[in-house]
Amino acid sequence: MKDFFSVIFMNLWGFDLIIFLVAVFTGFVYYSTNNSAERLYKKLHLTVFVPDARSSSEEAGAEVSRLKETDVVEMRNHTGKLYSLFVNLTGIFPLLGILGTVISLLGMVSDMNNVQGNFYGALTSTFWGLIFSIVFKILDGVVCSKIEDNEKNVQLFLERNSSRTAEVRE
Repeated sequence: MKDFFSVIFMNLWGFDLIIFLVAVFTGFVYYSTNNSAERLYKKLHLTVFVPDARSSSEEAGAEVSRLKETDVVEMRNHTGKLYSLFVNLTGIFPLLGILGTVISLLGMVSDMNNVQGNFYGALTSTFWGLIFSIVFKILDGVVCSKIEDNEKNVQLFLERNSSRTAEVRE
């Protein structure tokens, strides 16, 4: 088992470091996307749903009157941009794993003395690309549901707000 972990971490300072750096950046983008989706949900919660026991109808009314359509649309667009970046970064990991494999195997052609090291490098790049791809795909499922709920809530808010605006004009 000790050999297993030494093989996995042997190429860490090679191409695998790039995969880890992209994973850290993707984690930051995920965190930002999740926070943005949560802020939008909390902003819309009192306007879309009936007030719960934690907030009175006066608080809900005050929150609705302070909320502007442009702010909601801007928050939705910001969350959408972050989510798009996150999804695209998540899709890069299998490609980075394959690229690391190809680079290691090309190194094997030029240096036949270190076949085992290059072969291990190829395997570890593929390993880390797949691991991070799976982890971020799971996280995508978590944040995707929030994004979809927010899209429905924003649409409902805009429909209700346009109804109120039409009533005020009449």
